[in-house]
Amino acid sequence: MPPAPPYSAHLDTFARDRLPPPQELPELLFEGPALQFPDVLNCATELLDRWVERGNGERLCVQGHGVRWTYAELQRQANRIARVLVEDLGLVPGNRVLLRGANSPMLAACWFAVVKAGGIAVGSMPLLRARELVAIVDKAQVSHALCDARLADALTQALPACPTLRQVSMFGADFGGELEARAAAKPATFDNVATGAQDTCLIAFTSGTTGVPKGTMHFHRDVMAACACWPPHVLRARPDDVFIGSPPLAFTFGLGGLLLFPLSIGASTVLVEKTAPEALLQAIAQFGASVCFTAPTSYRAMAAMARQHDISSLRKCVSAGEALPAATRQLWLDTTGIQIIDGIGSTELLHIFISADEAHARPGATGVPVPGYRAVVLGEDGLEAPRGQVGRLAVKGPTGCKYLDDARQANYVQGGWNLTGDAYLVDDDGQFVYQARTDDMIVSGGYNIAGPEVEGALLLHPAVAECGVIGVPDDARGMVVKAVVVLRPGFEGDAAMVTALQDFVKQTIAPYKYPRRIEFSASLPRTETGKLQRFRLREPA
Repeated sequence: MPPAPPYSAHLDTFARDRLPPPQELPELLFEGPALQFPDVLNCATELLDRWVERGNGERLCVQGHGVRWTYAELQRQANRIARVLVEDLGLVPGNRVLLRGANSPMLAACWFAVVKAGGIAVGSMPLLRARELVAIVDKAQVSHALCDARLADALTQALPACPTLRQVSMFGADFGGELEARAAAKPATFDNVATGAQDTCLIAFTSGTTGVPKGTMHFHRDVMAACACWPPHVLRARPDDVFIGSPPLAFTFGLGGLLLFPLSIGASTVLVEKTAPEALLQAIAQFGASVCFTAPTSYRAMAAMARQHDISSLRKCVSAGEALPAATRQLWLDTTGIQIIDGIGSTELLHIFISADEAHARPGATGVPVPGYRAVVLGEDGLEAPRGQVGRLAVKGPTGCKYLDDARQANYVQGGWNLTGDAYLVDDDGQFVYQARTDDMIVSGGYNIAGPEVEGALLLHPAVAECGVIGVPDDARGMVVKAVVVLRPGFEGDAAMVTALQDFVKQTIAPYKYPRRIEFSASLPRTETGKLQRFRLREPA
């Protein structure tokens, strides 16, 4: 007889019905007592409610500009919003809820409310435009949305093309949102849904090289497993630490580093909207932050301004999202005396799986597999490559790739391994050293940008006949987006056209994806079958 399906509290079985087939799922490892989980598990109970139950409700939990909540206060706010979702908006366990807003204590409360109610949180970047939101809502069949009122326009424009999205509530009372008033009228108690450990609680979207969004599904168990691996073994933060950083909660890098990990140890977090380098330095000083998460480009920019701010509270700095240049590591060390903790993670595996702590950090190397994970470099023959040979990074652990109804699952998971799309080698000391992406993803300033998506936006402009988009090296951002454009007859490839195309892309898709460099060409290199040869665009002129 086939094994019984795992326990589930989901009445809406959309996510479970769209998991990859068993033969395409990664092999999971649950080694050690910290990675043993019960069949019934709600991560909101573990991360938030247990601190209140144990008498620690008055510990500081989350801060923002003008907001300072204890664990008990965040719990009460999340409970009230959960009641709004269930009692007013008709949420049932397994429904997908789009969360839309910049980092803030209110967004954190909304995330916990969704999870408490047995819903599935679907994050979205604040910069996304209507067409990008439509793709996410359609893929995840989102039924509810909690949205910052200041970001209402794009969501409102998307709604006609989103028939599944039936209930929308806006927060931000100062900007016309009604969620706070609804929540204030509710009791501050809520009985969390007794979800299954293998019930999905999070769908995080990533753009692949085709630009078609991929939804990565994560269980309640996955969230707790991520908290049990990298944070205690590598980060080793303390309950009195104050976390801060720049990645949005819609990114799993931000969700883990700025919400899940601090709450897992009873620490506090600072969630602020403005996280450009100087604003982040100001916030570190204002809130006395001690643990910072941001991208290498941000550390490089902050180093130039660090001595103008009192950041003496800072004791740990974490970098991920793109390769950390040795020069940036050294610059930050010279400026602050702090050795950056580097790491590589992925949306598919939820968070960091290879890293090195301060004592073992080495310029140019990422580190070693985090306890709980295994990693190897595979050669072209699919076997483990000898040390020093470049190959494909393959990872196994307590988390793994589960794409939402996507044929690309078979590319990411092979032979039980998660193939991250990164090229690595293992050096003589056993450290994993990053070489490049194995696909056409452009990683710029910590953001993943799919070249074909930018091409699609450019092609909407009436002046553009053809275009190809690639990433090119850049000292400040690691890589930047470059577009090679063939114009239609009658249009001039001058500086005004460059500006016009850049502005057009910013209005069509998220502004950070725009091509910072544009080159005009009479034609593009293509194969005999008409496929664009991007590798030739990267060749020197």
